[in-house]
Amino acid sequence: MKKTQIIIVILFSIYFPIHIMACTTAVISGKYTQNGKPMLWKNRDTDYLKNYLRKFDDGKYKYMGLVNSADPKGKNVWIGVNDQGFAIMNSASYNLNRGDSTELIGNEGKLMKEALATCKDLKDFEAYLDSLPRPTGLEANFGVIDANGGAAYYELNNKKYFKYDANNPQLAPFGYLIRANYSHSGLMGGGSGYIRYNTANKFFYQQQSTVGLTPQFIEQTVTKNLYHALLDEDLFEKFGNNPENTPTYRHFVDFIPRSITSSSVVIEGVKATENPALCSMWSDVGFPLASIVVPTWLADNTNFPLLVSLNETIKDSPLSNAALQLKNSKIFNIRWGEKDRTYLNVNALANKEGTGIRQIIKKYENEIYTKANLLNNKMYKNGKIDNKDVKEFYEWVDEFIRDMYLKEFNIALD
Repeated sequence: MKKTQIIIVILFSIYFPIHIMACTTAVISGKYTQNGKPMLWKNRDTDYLKNYLRKFDDGKYKYMGLVNSADPKGKNVWIGVNDQGFAIMNSASYNLNRGDSTELIGNEGKLMKEALATCKDLKDFEAYLDSLPRPTGLEANFGVIDANGGAAYYELNNKKYFKYDANNPQLAPFGYLIRANYSHSGLMGGGSGYIRYNTANKFFYQQQSTVGLTPQFIEQTVTKNLYHALLDEDLFEKFGNNPENTPTYRHFVDFIPRSITSSSVVIEGVKATENPALCSMWSDVGFPLASIVVPTWLADNTNFPLLVSLNETIKDSPLSNAALQLKNSKIFNIRWGEKDRTYLNVNALANKEGTGIRQIIKKYENEIYTKANLLNNKMYKNGKIDNKDVKEFYEWVDEFIRDMYLKEFNIALD
């Protein structure tokens, strides 16, 4: 590249910054999960660090999803599920359109919102993809599940898409597929996220080959782990037993949680014999290492918990805001230098006394999982959403989490 071209690229990146879209995701067949239900997982990396959850009734089907707090009208959805059991998420890909000069339009969130509003299953979604104008202006991996047992990735480029079926043992011998920020149909070696892919695969394989995958395992163990596959090093194991108040900083690159991780969500689908409206969404809204899981369902006449809903005063959800406060003050708290946010304080998350942020939150989080799983089991047994029970659960989880952040971290979620 000529010197003048290099200068132009640098100036462009300064004055017209490109939004970072880098995620670690998985599609999991119900044939291999612990309870026989398919799942989607998205660990969302982006420069939009403020998120909230929202319900929609603006389409053919009702749906819920994760939305940027800077998008109060919900024009884009970044992972979601509808009342037909159709769920979708994405990860940006950077190796599908190599050599193609077509300008990317960045409409993945819009596409997912439209799909949730109009698609009932994978067949509908494929028809939707076929209807898109070419070139699409898109470059992404879309993970999809439905209420018929469908579970697949669609790697979409400007001209066409490639389908990878998680129910096909030749493509997914262990019942799951993982995608980071490259596509298997694209130029291998291009894109990014190869180390994150290998980290996720290590944890998925170990769990899948023994007791099977669950939302709790994915959110607590995969989303929030500090293992680095290339270095074969676990920061929790190596430094998590140091005495409290012993700052222990490590360069933090290519781990699954990152300084740009804004939220993490697992969507749990249904078996083909079950009511598709019973799908559940398990969300760590906000920076996952400092957030706590909140399960939601598409219950009628019931608002989501206030802590994961958009608060007009702070222009964010209270839970996302609280997680960012802990992240900035305790976890990534180096302020000097251009690379300040690449150094993570392990001691803030885990220590010998058990007073680290992750150690504290996990104890409370386990109680949420226990209570939510009891409610889920009751609703599956009855074959329908219990609006009254869901409303009571939301009121309880609001109070429970609010009390926890105030008591443990002196953060008021108002």
